Amino acid sequence: MLFASALALACGALACGAAPPASKAPGSSLTPSHIEGPPGTTLVMACTPTGPELCFNAIDDNCNGVIDEGCGVATGLLQFTIAWGDSPADIDLIVTGPNHERVSDANRATATGFHLDHDCPNDGCASQNIENVYFDGLEPPKGRYSVEVKLAELKGADSPVKIRFGARVGSRTFGAEVALTQTDDRKAFTFEL
Repeated sequence: MLFASALALACGALACGAAPPASKAPGSSLTPSHIEGPPGTTLVMACTPTGPELCFNAIDDNCNGVIDEGCGVATGLLQFTIAWGDSPADIDLIVTGPNHERVSDANRATATGFHLDHDCPNDGCASQNIENVYFDGLEPPKGRYSVEVKLAELKGADSPVKIRFGARVGSRTFGAEVALTQTDDRKAFTFEL
């Protein structure tokens, strides 16, 4: 369990994403008040610039506070992304917002502005499997977000399936590595705004 205040002390704004703009931009003050990951999973906020943004890895490689930008993946002030490379497994990303609206492969958009813009492998993702849920707007609803990463089907993949989870909240990004098996087939993260 990680708290935003402890995370803020652990790393400065420049090391964890884009520096806050001089004038207050929409969403620039959007920060989580509480974050919780699955037991045994370390959710980190620190960002180390590794060069240009790499596509389809759910990581903010260039530390500008945005995940996989320029890769055909939609971004927003609130964004949740999973990536699992060339594995044939079907992994689902399910986001439930504070008003109980749910975004998944069965419901790809909500009335409040959340969208699932990639559903792999169903969208013909080849060897770049990614699922991405983002908020299209300036102020996402405040409250609790439940983010579930679920193994839908192995489809001949080796077990465990290793998945990279990335989240963007305002100008900060967070990430974790998770592994799913047929007996441990889901992991859940909680973000409070």
